[in-house]
Amino acid sequence: MSKYDYNIIAIGGGSAGLVTAYIAAAAKAKVALIEKNKMGGDCLNSGCIPSKALIRSAKVTALLKKHDLFGLEDVQYKVNFAEVMERVQDAIKKIEPHDSIERYTSLGVDCYTGVAHIRSNHEVEVNGKIFSTKNIVVATGAGPFIPPIKGIDQINYLHSENVWEIREQPKKLMVLGGGPIGCELAQAFCRLGSEVTLVDRLPSILPMEDEDVSEFVKKSFEKDGVQLVTSIELVEFQKTESGGKAIYQQEDQTKELEFDHLLIAAGRKPNSSGFGLEELGIEVNRNGTIQVDPYLRTNIANIYACGDVAGPYQFTHTASHQAWYCAVNALASPLKKFAVDYSTIPWCTYTDPEVARVGLNENEAKSKGIAHEVTTYELSELDRAITDREDTGIVKVITPPNSDKILGVTICGFHAGDILAEFVLAMKYNLGLKKILGTIHCYPTLAEANKFVAGNWQRKHVPEGMMGLIENFNRWRRN
Repeated sequence: MSKYDYNIIAIGGGSAGLVTAYIAAAAKAKVALIEKNKMGGDCLNSGCIPSKALIRSAKVTALLKKHDLFGLEDVQYKVNFAEVMERVQDAIKKIEPHDSIERYTSLGVDCYTGVAHIRSNHEVEVNGKIFSTKNIVVATGAGPFIPPIKGIDQINYLHSENVWEIREQPKKLMVLGGGPIGCELAQAFCRLGSEVTLVDRLPSILPMEDEDVSEFVKKSFEKDGVQLVTSIELVEFQKTESGGKAIYQQEDQTKELEFDHLLIAAGRKPNSSGFGLEELGIEVNRNGTIQVDPYLRTNIANIYACGDVAGPYQFTHTASHQAWYCAVNALASPLKKFAVDYSTIPWCTYTDPEVARVGLNENEAKSKGIAHEVTTYELSELDRAITDREDTGIVKVITPPNSDKILGVTICGFHAGDILAEFVLAMKYNLGLKKILGTIHCYPTLAEANKFVAGNWQRKHVPEGMMGLIENFNRWRRN
């Protein structure tokens, strides 16, 4: 085309689409943003924000249950589940203006509410109008994956999008899925008073993490009362008067599990169909994500994709990270392009204790045959963790043999996601453990754990004979 209405049209008003539009508008480009449902996408409306608000209420409940550990007596409380869920909505409402149409319109973005359909590589239709654009950025996110198990369509199941609509607390909740979403919600509902059973086909929860790390979370679940049923094969769901029951195989035995509510947390499916990609021949991967090159271009060069619909990570912060590359590459093409950097992608599972990670963990280093050392620091030794009664967990650092270069870090503990940030910065700018050891940290803080694990590494790598020489030198000085 000789003329376009827009430099970029972004489809999807979640993290990826919002940041794409923000960056493009900041660069004085003409940009449109199309969202069919709610601005803010999954993160604001059904993911990060509501789940963390729920988890916070559950954490307070857990603290009240062990009030005697803090020197308190006769503490009385009652969980008002409906009010807890309204508090979740209140958190969403307070954050909504950050992602609102009004805000993005004030930034210079043309916002449209409606279903987008890509008519060609330069045309997008919404609300019966067709707009032309130099580039298209697909940021349509993902939705809950519902496994095709016999009878599941007969159950009024919950998932990460509709669970926030309930106001009556589940009495017997079955959670299907031992990944981050399933673990977070299972623990939260249990702490608030539901009888929770988490089931998974794998032998352990949080299977992407090291076994010792998963074990910390498992022990916490046991203390809270979450029942774990693992290494199973679900056969069928049957509807009952009280809700339903699951029939499953475990160790060659057929067993049943009754529930009044079923929460499915079996992963997420990319939203990559139904809006024109098929007609254009846009290539997708076997898991449904859109195929993109290192510059986030699809097989049609001016159509980009980022966020959950593109993968390989399904995190809000990764979607924002990718969106910067989409916007800049689209606007600078063909003069300049930047390959997206995935070298230091962090993530956190907000169970209690939290599990935060960046780079390699021990399992991955072993499976990939990467020579490595593991240095640990137990949070049971950390002064601030002890004062806060949060002295459960570990910091694990992966380094090459005899090198302080950080290949990866896993932290399991209170506020692990916050403590991890120092290591992400260090890895991004190639700062080793010696630099962290030489950095002053406030006392007493949880962040001191980073300095102490660096100190543990240093003690293991004092040159042989050095301490003997120092001892002899000090003896000579005394004499």
